[in-house]
This record gives sequence, C-alpha cells and structure tokens, in this order.
Amino acid sequence: MLREIYNYRELLKTNVKKEIRGKYKGSFLGVLWSFVNPLLQVLVYAIVFPYIMRIQTPNYLQYLIIGIIPWTFFITTINQGMITVRMNAGIIKKVYFPREILPLSVVLSGLINFFISCIIILIFCLFGGIGVSAHLLLLPVIALIQFVFTLGMVFALSAINIYIKDTEYLVQFILNMAFYATPILYPATLFPERFRWILFVNPMSEIIEAYRAIFLYHTFPDVNGMIYLVIVSVLVLAFGYMIFEKLKKGFAEEV
Repeated sequence: MLREIYNYRELLKTNVKKEIRGKYKGSFLGVLWSFVNPLLQVLVYAIVFPYIMRIQTPNYLQYLIIGIIPWTFFITTINQGMITVRMNAGIIKKVYFPREILPLSVVLSGLINFFISCIIILIFCLFGGIGVSAHLLLLPVIALIQFVFTLGMVFALSAINIYIKDTEYLVQFILNMAFYATPILYPATLFPERFRWILFVNPMSEIIEAYRAIFLYHTFPDVNGMIYLVIVSVLVLAFGYMIFEKLKKGFAEEV
C-alpha cells in the first residue's frame, strides 16, 4: 500500500491541494474561515459557560480555544472523509488508482489546516500573558498521533458508508454526543476522581489534554496517557485499514 501511494504521490499532492482549496472555494473569506469558525465557536462558549453555567477555570478563553481547535480538526476530517469515496464516484469507476489516496488526502489536508489554526492558539497564549515554552516542540508528535487515530477512523467510515448509507447520520449523532463527553468546555476535575477515568477512555480527551499541557500549562503530557494514545491510535489505524482493504473491491459497483 505504501509503495502504491508513493508511486501515485503526485495524485496525492493534487488531491490534498484540491481539498484545501475546494473547501472554501467561492467564499469571500476563503481560507480565513479556518480562523473564523473556531473563533466564533469560542466566542459563544466563552459567554455561555463562565457566566451562565458558572464554570470558573483560570485562563478559560485559552483553555477553551485549545480544546475547540483540535476537536474541529477531528470532526471536520471525519465528516469530509466519510463521504470522500462517494464524492469521487466518477473517477473511481473510470480510472485505477490506490483508493487509499482519497481518505488519506482528506486527513492530510485537515492536518495542514490544523497547523494553520494553531496560529490562533499561539496568539491567544502570547497576548493572554501565558506565553510559550519549549514544550511546543511536542506539537508535531501529538498532532501525528491524532492524525493516525483520525486516519484509522476515516478509513473505516468511508468504506462502511458506501455499503450502509445511514452511517454518516449515525456518526453525526455520536460526534455531537462525544463533544459534550470530552472535556472541551469544562475541566475534567468537575467529575469525582473515581469516575474521571471514564472521560479518558475517549482518546480525544487525552489528545486535548496533551495539547493543553504544552500550550497552557507548559508541561509534558501525561506519560501513561500518551502511551495509551499511541496504542489505541495504531490499533484504530490497523483495524480501519483492514476494513477499507476488505471493502474497497466493491466500491466501483456500489458508488
């Protein structure tokens, strides 16, 4: 699979560029929506949660944006990746190329957008008086783990969605529930310690806490949490790829 992707690397590059440009094609602000969307979400939650829900967290604005931006990368990539095979039905029926390029290009473009959006986090940290530290060198490592986890999910869901058309609606519902089950808007310390582990069964909880460690707290992420993330992400990628590999033979007939 890696050899085939390498042989078709120019197609992969073209697809990644198409995903990045096509997402905001025709819009007035274009790629600036990568900044505007998370900022608008942060504005709403920054008003609702501290003042209406009475959540008191130091540097809450920074705390919030460090959670929102990785989550936006995750759900945007899942939503786009899930339909990418179906959206490319025409080319799948006419031309041979490694089908893996389709989900891979979506996740790669999402990763690039995420790194661009990290500029927002840096601005908030710098102008909010938090500053930055050498721990930011771990940003590519954490982003790579999230990339591997997300790619595994996209492999599986993009293939299953071809055969089970209701997949995307079910996944949308689960993602909406998962948003509130992930400590993005609230600190995990709101939960009793004996039940807190339930939140961190969700890999996205560990990923977001790892980003907060390097951006907000200027510390190394929890070692046990990182080991857990690596194991889960590799397993999800392996399992997702197995599903994709098994189902891709029927794509041309089903799309």
